[in-house]
Amino acid sequence: MNKFIGTGVALITPFTKRGEVDYRALEKLVDFQVENGVDYLVVLGTTGEPATLTEDEKKKVISKIVKANKKRLPLVLGIGGNNTQQVIDEIKRTDIDAFDAILSVAPYYNRPTQKGIFAHFKAIANATKKEIIMYNVPHRTGINMVPETIIELAKECKNIIGIKDAASDILQTLELIKNKPEKFLVISGDDGLALTSVLAGGSGVISVIGQGMPKKFTRMINFGLKEESKKAYTIHYELMPLIDLIFREGNPAGIKTILKQKHICETNVRLPLVEASNKLQELIFKNWSN
Repeated sequence: MNKFIGTGVALITPFTKRGEVDYRALEKLVDFQVENGVDYLVVLGTTGEPATLTEDEKKKVISKIVKANKKRLPLVLGIGGNNTQQVIDEIKRTDIDAFDAILSVAPYYNRPTQKGIFAHFKAIANATKKEIIMYNVPHRTGINMVPETIIELAKECKNIIGIKDAASDILQTLELIKNKPEKFLVISGDDGLALTSVLAGGSGVISVIGQGMPKKFTRMINFGLKEESKKAYTIHYELMPLIDLIFREGNPAGIKTILKQKHICETNVRLPLVEASNKLQELIFKNWSN
C-alpha cells in the first residue's frame, strides 16, 4: 500500500504564552498522533503557521519533529510559495533526507493562468528527485487548479504523485478521481468532504481535525477505504459539528482549542491570527466532550 493512503495530519506549531515555539508540546503532539493510528505527518503546512515562523524556527521545528517521530511514520514537508525560484532555492537548501515527500501549494496572490501553474510545478518537479504532492486550496490562494492542469502535471512529471484537494468542489473531485492516472493520489484537504472523496475512490486525507481526534477520524477514513460506508458515515455525522466549529474562526485557532483540552498545547497563535473566542471555545468543548 502507498505510504500516503489513509489519514495524514497537518501538524500545528504550538506556542507558549510568551509566543515562543513550544518544542516540548510539539514532541507530545507527534507521540499523540503515532499512538492513535494516523498514517503520516505533514510538517509546516498552512496549519503549522509557517508564514509567521523565522527560518531558524522552521529548522528547529523540522528537527524536533524528525527526532520525535523516530522514523515511525512517513513525513511530508511543506515547501511552497508564489516565487517559483524561491521555492526551488528553499528545497535545495533544506535538509529533506528524512522526508518522504514535499507538499507544495499552488502559487498564491500572483493569480497565474493554468499555463503558469503548470510551468511553476514542472519547474519544481525538475529541481528535485523527491516526490511532490501539489496543494490546491483556492480560498487561500485566489486561484483554482483545474482537473486538466492537475492531470497533465501528473502525466508529465513522474515525481508529482498526488494532489491535496481542498477546492471544496465535490464535482471537481469526482472528475479528478475519474480521469487521473492509475497510481496518482487524490488526497482530500477538506475534513468535511474527506469521507465522500474516499468512498468515491480518493486516497485519503490530509486532515486538521484528525490531529485532535486521531483515533476516531482515522477509523472513519479506514472504514471508507474498505467501502464500509454505513460505519464510516456514523462516525462522520458524529464529527460534523466539531469539524464546522474548528474552522469557524480560522485555522488553527479551533484545533488548538481541542489540543488544549487534551493537555497537549496552549491555544496561542501568532498575529495576524488570534485565539478562538471564549464562546467558540465553549462550543468546541461541549461538542468534543459529547
